[in-house]
Amino acid sequence: MAGKDGPTRAEHEAHEPLFTVIPWPRRAPPKIQSREASAAAAAGIALQIALHALMASDMRSLNSQKGQSCGVSDQACHSKSKSGNDGKPSHAKANGVSSLSGSHNDEKILKENSGACNLNSDHANPLSVDGTKVSTARSELIDSSGHDGCLHVKNESCMACDDLLQESDKEQPGGTLEDLFSFNDEEDDDSDWEPSARLALSRWFCLNCTVPNMEGFTHCQNCDELKGSVVVGYDAFKAHLARAALLSADAALPSVSTAVGFDERMLLHSEIEIKPNPHPERPDRLRAIAASLAAAGIFPSKCVMVPPREITKEELLRVHTSDHIDSVEQTKNMLYSYFTSDTYANGHSACAAKLAAGICADLANLIVSGRVRNGFAMVRPPGHHAGVKQAMGFCLHNNAAVAALAAQRAGAKKVLIVDWDVHHGNGTQEIFDGDNSVLYISLHRHEDGSFYPGTGAAHEVGVMDGQGFSVNIPWSRGGVGDNDYIFAFKHVVLPIAAEFAPDITIISAGFDAARGDPLGCCDVTPAGYSRMASMLTACSQGKLLVILEGGYNLRSISSSATEVVKVLLGDSPVYDTDATEPSEEGIQTVLQVLSIQQQFWPVLVPSFASVLALQRSVFSRYTTEVNKMKRKHAGGAGPFWWKWGSKRLLYEVLFEGRCLRKTKDTGKEKLNDEAEP
Repeated sequence: MAGKDGPTRAEHEAHEPLFTVIPWPRRAPPKIQSREASAAAAAGIALQIALHALMASDMRSLNSQKGQSCGVSDQACHSKSKSGNDGKPSHAKANGVSSLSGSHNDEKILKENSGACNLNSDHANPLSVDGTKVSTARSELIDSSGHDGCLHVKNESCMACDDLLQESDKEQPGGTLEDLFSFNDEEDDDSDWEPSARLALSRWFCLNCTVPNMEGFTHCQNCDELKGSVVVGYDAFKAHLARAALLSADAALPSVSTAVGFDERMLLHSEIEIKPNPHPERPDRLRAIAASLAAAGIFPSKCVMVPPREITKEELLRVHTSDHIDSVEQTKNMLYSYFTSDTYANGHSACAAKLAAGICADLANLIVSGRVRNGFAMVRPPGHHAGVKQAMGFCLHNNAAVAALAAQRAGAKKVLIVDWDVHHGNGTQEIFDGDNSVLYISLHRHEDGSFYPGTGAAHEVGVMDGQGFSVNIPWSRGGVGDNDYIFAFKHVVLPIAAEFAPDITIISAGFDAARGDPLGCCDVTPAGYSRMASMLTACSQGKLLVILEGGYNLRSISSSATEVVKVLLGDSPVYDTDATEPSEEGIQTVLQVLSIQQQFWPVLVPSFASVLALQRSVFSRYTTEVNKMKRKHAGGAGPFWWKWGSKRLLYEVLFEGRCLRKTKDTGKEKLNDEAEP
């Protein structure tokens, strides 16, 4: 974790896969003579096949939610794929390296990103909403028809192993045992194998990041979380809810700076269909944030709770179609349902979505009217993917859009929405695409459209009267950290926001670009989030509404949200923005955005010139390093082109070996026999 002066990790560690199938050596196995040796070998092969099938099953189940592989090499993190409404995954290609592996191994990182997820081995299972225990370990037993387990009998087929081989066929190019274990089995016949023992495989799911782990591991192989961790501290937050609600329900709301919106009924929105792994958008996200706020002494002593209410259909019709609203409402009569493959609903989801939208609308109204200075909407389900007529990407109703229109009804003429969720808010952009009274700025991972949801390219600037009022900053890879985000804020977000002069600023605060998030695979720290929030407080005289969107690592989301709320309360984060040095990819992305947006925002012309000069400077430093490498190899052994250089070698050939020399006056190279002027 970065300190107060910004990130300290200069590079990301490579993420190792969750499970590794050890290939058999490329040679024929020895002859199996004895009955005991035959049984042991059969058990070993069956174990390898089962592990491979389990890995394939786990990754397919993970990929069924909001996307497939993030495209970062050798990683098993979840990221959203470009799927649109059908949820079909596609691989995303990236050059960045995820910061998941090893990012929590350092003691300093663990200390600063502690959140509210205590390591308590006494509690073997997390608690569900109703207080009953839910097992974190699930087992798969490979059964056979006989009491001795899997039977390998000559000229007969084993149903259990046939099923496993069919699973492995989907992943292996050749789909045979030889292809799976990489050895030639022409010499040995496996038909004389004897019955093996019954094989049981167990796994548990990390409470912090939901990644599956084998039963033998005591810590999560993805985030280093201890097995059996539970969210503690939520009860302390819950104990203050009644008293805080009484304060906020009074007609004469006390003059305070920060209001918080929350209702426990939003915890009832959860995926109840039994699946191999838990859904990343889960109620524990709110519990972890609430516990962290209570532990930091923020709630209830430093803020008030606004009374929750369900949004009305008339208010929702300003954002969504009637068919969309009715389709969400119909889920009240269903045990569970899915709008897309990644967007679930149960009987409580419609109420939770209306509560989230109602809280956001009321907070926006309170801020614009001056009753509170700013607010934090601790709500779920998230909303920025929900468009005019569709629910997708975990989102049912668009909370940010509802809040923006509520602010305008309360008297705000211009609204700024800054979306720093790692995924593009395609729903919010669609709703305000032709509206010049709402400026939408999004910083997201894009990768040329291969990262979910595939929208948000730099050239998407709005339509008709809204041209120039959609500003997309699309990162070309994963692993983007504080420096790139702060650099984009300085050169794009803040200049445009200052010229736009909004009456209220709304942050779609997704924390899935945080270090350690299993879907975003980026590297923003709590200090980076607090600095971005602090920079936005000056855009609309401090009238700032922060709405929770994504974020699926409990430690990351709780610590990041707490730091942002501290900014709302008046804390000034110590972060030297002048010392930040962006990556080459970050400079290229910001330069691309500036070249497009400067035609709509003339204030960006100086920024474009300065970033262009910075890019040339970076390229010059790179060229200097390359030249140093050439000079390093010039005197030693190596290819001749390192010593001579292509241009000098060409002159040597063309001018019959006559050497070049530099003149004292100009420093230009001339032939030795060239006449002096």
